[in-house]
Amino acid sequence: MFQKAKPYVLSILLALAVGGLSALLTAQNQDLYSEIVTPPLAPPGWLFPVVWTLLYILMGISAAMIYTDNSNSSETRCEALFPYSVSLLVNFFWSILFFNMRVFLFSFIWLLLLLFLIVLTIIRYYKIRPLAAYLQIPYAVWVTFAGYLNLAIWILNK
Repeated sequence: MFQKAKPYVLSILLALAVGGLSALLTAQNQDLYSEIVTPPLAPPGWLFPVVWTLLYILMGISAAMIYTDNSNSSETRCEALFPYSVSLLVNFFWSILFFNMRVFLFSFIWLLLLLFLIVLTIIRYYKIRPLAAYLQIPYAVWVTFAGYLNLAIWILNK
C-alpha cells in the first residue's frame, strides 16, 4: 500500500517544501502586503498561505499521477513533468522578487512566465492523464489572479 502512495506523498511534500522554503525566506517582508496600496478584490493576507497550501497539494497529486502513469513512456512523462518542475522553481523565486526585492513590474513579468509554464504543463499532462491536467487548473487561475494583483500593486505603488 505505501509503495503506491509513496510517489504521491513525496510529490506533495516536494511542492509544499518549495512553497514553505520560499515563505520562510520572505517571512520578514510579508508585512509588505499590509503596507502597500492594494487593488479592489485584494484578499486578506491570511488567505494566501491557505490557498497556496491547497494548490501545492493539488500540484503534487497531479505530478505524481503523471510520474506513476505506466501507459506512457518515461520520455513522454519526463517531457510533461519538465515544465512543471521549472514552474516550481519560477514559483519559488516569485515571492523573493516581490516581497524581498520589491521589483513589482519584474515580478509581474515573472508571473507571466510562470503562467506560460503552467499552461504548458496542463497541455502536456492532458495528453497523458486529463485528470492530472484538471488538477493544475486552479493553479493557473490563482496565478492569473496573482498577476492581476501584482500588476495593480505595481501601478498603484509607483
